[in-house]
Amino acid sequence: FPWGTLGVNVAGSFLIGLLATLGVPEGRVFMQPGLREFLLVGVLGGFTTFSSFSLQTLNLARNGQALGAGIYVVASVGLSLVAVWVGFATARAVSE
Repeated sequence: FPWGTLGVNVAGSFLIGLLATLGVPEGRVFMQPGLREFLLVGVLGGFTTFSSFSLQTLNLARNGQALGAGIYVVASVGLSLVAVWVGFATARAVSE
């Protein structure tokens, strides 16, 4: 099971939620739009591994592990959504 990719994607989602919220004008650490975009899309977008996730899901399915592939997709999407929300909530709490 590709635990490393799952962990990186969840951590990246948390960081994106955190920085996206802290970096807006009303956030605690305002960032210029260009810097914010560079960090969110460039650095953290490159840190997360959607292409690896896709390949690993395909490989699980092709190797007869359809259930594992399904669990991986649901866990990756679900945990990443929770992580981005936790990052957002953390940033909001720090900013108040």
